Amino acid sequence: MTAPLLTMTGIQKSFLGVRVLHGVDLTVRPGEVHALVGENGAGKSTLMKILAGVYTADAGTVTLDGEPVRFGHPAAAQRAGVSTVFQEFNLLPDRTVAENVYLGREPRRRGMVDRRRMVADTRRLLEDLGVTGLSARARVRNLSVAEQQIVEIVKAMSHDARIISMDEPTAALAGREVALLYRLIERLKQLGVAVLYVSHRLKEIFDLCDRVTVLKDGALVDTSDTADLTTDDLVRKMVGRSITGFFPPKLPGTALGDVRLRVTGGGNTQLDGVDLSVRSGEIVGFAGLQGSGRTELAHALFGIAPFTVGRVEVDGEGARIRSPRQAVRYGIGLVTEDRKTQGLALNQSIAANARLVLDAVRPRSAGRAAKAVPGLLSSLELVARGHDQEVRFLSGGNQQKVVLAKWLVIEPRVMILDEPTRGIDVGAKHAVYTLIRELAAAGMAILLISSELSEVIGMADRIVVMRDGVISGELDAARLPADTAEETIMALATGQNTGAAR
Repeated sequence: MTAPLLTMTGIQKSFLGVRVLHGVDLTVRPGEVHALVGENGAGKSTLMKILAGVYTADAGTVTLDGEPVRFGHPAAAQRAGVSTVFQEFNLLPDRTVAENVYLGREPRRRGMVDRRRMVADTRRLLEDLGVTGLSARARVRNLSVAEQQIVEIVKAMSHDARIISMDEPTAALAGREVALLYRLIERLKQLGVAVLYVSHRLKEIFDLCDRVTVLKDGALVDTSDTADLTTDDLVRKMVGRSITGFFPPKLPGTALGDVRLRVTGGGNTQLDGVDLSVRSGEIVGFAGLQGSGRTELAHALFGIAPFTVGRVEVDGEGARIRSPRQAVRYGIGLVTEDRKTQGLALNQSIAANARLVLDAVRPRSAGRAAKAVPGLLSSLELVARGHDQEVRFLSGGNQQKVVLAKWLVIEPRVMILDEPTRGIDVGAKHAVYTLIRELAAAGMAILLISSELSEVIGMADRIVVMRDGVISGELDAARLPADTAEETIMALATGQNTGAAR
């Protein structure tokens, strides 16, 4: 067995007297992809930041290639070959790829920056990683999210990285971009670089990772080979209980009612000929590649980028929706895919966020309806110090519950959920799935947009697949064979099969 490249032993850390890491052990081998998993608050980020030199451990030892190390600054970690790619990229948008890769370390010739060498060195790094189609001279602001992530990885490799930590690397990536990241990680393995991989997406853990370390409440639960685990094994280690089937079944008494939302011939500059109906009590899942029209459809229904042709009906009545305010008045709510920039006022309190829609759209009745907010937050099992706590200090799962609360307080008839579980942990996902089932049982019509095909298949009654702004197919989720469901959806999403629908 290969000797460990990295060994962390007995790592402890406290903040303001509160212990957040309780003697955690971690070993990572050269060329290994090692998953670090656990619910929000388990201690993953703190452990990563100790390794990256952002925090200093209160106790414990870190050895690299058998030599004790203690990083007092991220630059020290980078010089030792330890780099971290965080969710929020640290790039300058108006500079080129090469300038970002060598920022602060530009090669010089006769006292001047040697731009030719900098570009050549960046090209060599891109070639070593098997990356094609990305120019070292391209400006970062013109790159896709996936390409920006590549720049971060190339920057790490320019430091002769031996270990690269990745924090939720696919959180903002589309399906094709995720495939690119998979290939990049495989290339890193071939080069002998170890990857410490943090993700809430279980499929990625089993696709990519050789071993997995589970943390819970700041303590080490287990380290195992992924080949020796099932999904249920891993979930049980993370949350302390089995989540049978992972997706909760439809609640007893859930019945499909009349058509609550109907679109006929809907179109605008991004959508064409959309025919769609969603019934009371029904969950309709929307699948498709990034840019297929899923989010664009949500924005059209919510009046952000309205339909310019076609007809929309809510409960059988024509609805002219030209703004989000009008959509809310018709009883339509939208949980946006990016809760931090589009769904929450991060510096405001939980209570203030829960009242955002109510105060904006129904100011006359806001006082009366707001009395329901505390009970609603309690029913969502929100974990917080109090309702006066600023939302920015909540975990991702609890932030998402606040987003849901701000809509539920106005009792919408139609709820559009765009990537409702993005970036939240397994336990929080299950809580959101359970809530969706409860809303459907209460008669709400739900449109569920997700890039995770397992989520769409596990939760939807019907699945609508979009491609290039049109509906390319519609599937009955109950009749999809489990072993070919994802392939069937992807065939429709990529235009390879137009005959499997409806």
